[in-house]
Amino acid sequence: MKKYLDILLFTLLFFFIFSYFTWDKQENQLTWVQFVATDTSLKVPAWISLKLQNYTSEVFSYNTCDNLTTRLNGELIVYPESFCEDKNIAAGETDIINLATHYDLFETPWNYIFELTQWEKKYLSTVDIEYRGTLWKVFIGLFYAPIYNLMAYLIHLFGNSLWFAIISITIIIRILLLFPQHKMLVSQRKMQAIQPKIKKLQEKHKWNQQQIGVELMKLYKDEWVNPMGSCGFLIIQMPILLVIYRIIIDIMSLKNEFYLYDFLPAFSISQIDPIFFGMNLLASWGVVGFFLALTVAAIQFVQVKLSIMHRTKADTESWVVLEKKKDANSYSSMMPDPELLNKFMLYGMPVMVGIFTYTLIAWVGLYWGISTLFAIMQQLFVNKIIKK
Repeated sequence: MKKYLDILLFTLLFFFIFSYFTWDKQENQLTWVQFVATDTSLKVPAWISLKLQNYTSEVFSYNTCDNLTTRLNGELIVYPESFCEDKNIAAGETDIINLATHYDLFETPWNYIFELTQWEKKYLSTVDIEYRGTLWKVFIGLFYAPIYNLMAYLIHLFGNSLWFAIISITIIIRILLLFPQHKMLVSQRKMQAIQPKIKKLQEKHKWNQQQIGVELMKLYKDEWVNPMGSCGFLIIQMPILLVIYRIIIDIMSLKNEFYLYDFLPAFSISQIDPIFFGMNLLASWGVVGFFLALTVAAIQFVQVKLSIMHRTKADTESWVVLEKKKDANSYSSMMPDPELLNKFMLYGMPVMVGIFTYTLIAWVGLYWGISTLFAIMQQLFVNKIIKK
């Protein structure tokens, strides 16, 4: 008899425990609302967004001002009235509270506490905001912010036309870089002019690489040639191109308003017109994009052609750096033939530029085409100087 009672008591106890946990799980499911920040660690300027997911079986209703509070070091942050709205989240649905347009409320680096109160329960989420590093501040201050504000001003000046602003900023930047590019082009032509002398040195000291290096440095000094001069402009241009690329990619983003200068006219992102002859400059597709790619490739071909067209036959002969083999009196080439390199630059480079123009966002092709046209005019001027 005692054995049966023990079995009965064990069964009742098991049933009670099972029912308790099942009921508790169902109760939790009915009252569980997830409230978290999409990113808990940010840098100034901070674009905060809060995710609210309703795992209950009922509609979750709240007001963004009445039910949501934000505190910084214990002090309440007050949102503008435009932020206040009633929201209803159906069972199983998710809502995003976007605070990106109120970035100015989160410029102080600290730990921000967000509290959502509803159904007599409180849901907490925190976000840590820090200052950016010194290098980032220098980059923003010297490159990103000035170019972005110039772009915003040009868009405003030309009736919100993005393509007109891109053409204008391209010309402005090319004018600012006029001197370093001029030095680069002159250096390139000087390097072309002394190629026969370089070849003679290599033939004369074919077994002594160290002596070739010494003689080359002396030749550069005597001819007033900087072998690295042709690279300086590219080093300057590439960061600027990357900054412009980043700016136009995010040109429609509200977060860039943080970098707007106060003294500039009002700039409305929503009114930007990205259409250029029927093509969206913020996309890359269609027949117009194909013809744009062909045009840019043709312009690139002309520019490369002008840069090499005045060489003499002696200038374009193949040359090698010679290295004696261990078991023979012959020598092998250690450097590429300039003629092959020229052919690649003349035919391969335009093809590559055309492909990139078609596959990348269309404004890149517009920028590159206008920039190359400017380079052609400058190249004609340099060729005329060198000829004299």
